[in-house]
Amino acid sequence: MDEGTSVFLDSLARIEDDALAGPTALPGWTGRHLVAHVAANAEALVNLAHWAATGEETPMYSSRGQRNADIEDGSRRPPDELRRWAAASSERLSSVLRALTDEQWSRRVRTAQGREVAATEIPWLRAREVMVHALDLDPTLTFDDLPEGFVLALVHDIVARRSNGEQPALALAADGGRHVWSMPGRDQPIEVHGSLDGVAAYLAGRPGADVTSPTGAVPDLPPWL
Repeated sequence: MDEGTSVFLDSLARIEDDALAGPTALPGWTGRHLVAHVAANAEALVNLAHWAATGEETPMYSSRGQRNADIEDGSRRPPDELRRWAAASSERLSSVLRALTDEQWSRRVRTAQGREVAATEIPWLRAREVMVHALDLDPTLTFDDLPEGFVLALVHDIVARRSNGEQPALALAADGGRHVWSMPGRDQPIEVHGSLDGVAAYLAGRPGADVTSPTGAVPDLPPWL
């Protein structure tokens, strides 16, 4: 999580203020929207840390409408304020997580998607946000620039979430078969091959997904989150 925060804030530091008003890899979102989302996400995860620390149910967001409104409102902040918000909220999250006891880490909390998880999953939820959104913000970065261990964990995570029986079944192979995954789904599995970078981009629905299928076209996937 801390490494991902550094990756994101380094990406943000490279982006000029004027460029923050421009598009990102996420359709309909400017850089300002993306930074506001990452900052608000840290505050939402602080809510889960509070839940773990006190046992008092504290949802990440009061509603999806509130989440979207926070992002839209936050995107209107001046660039320097957005940058400070992103850094300060990240530090606040890190601080409250460091204060949790072993017992508090084991408490169950609920994600924005409605999953009940142990508080130990909060750092992963944050790492996923800052690592992937760093790539959305900075088009010079790819999954190949992220730690291999993180990318492998991300692919495992996405495969598990997509294995819901409603999406195409896939037999995934990365780096010449060095890494393989089986994703149950509709119909017979379709083979999809590529680099680890390419497979991660494909599953996450990001640009630069250099993957192929020896059995035909690579199927389109619905949004990941």
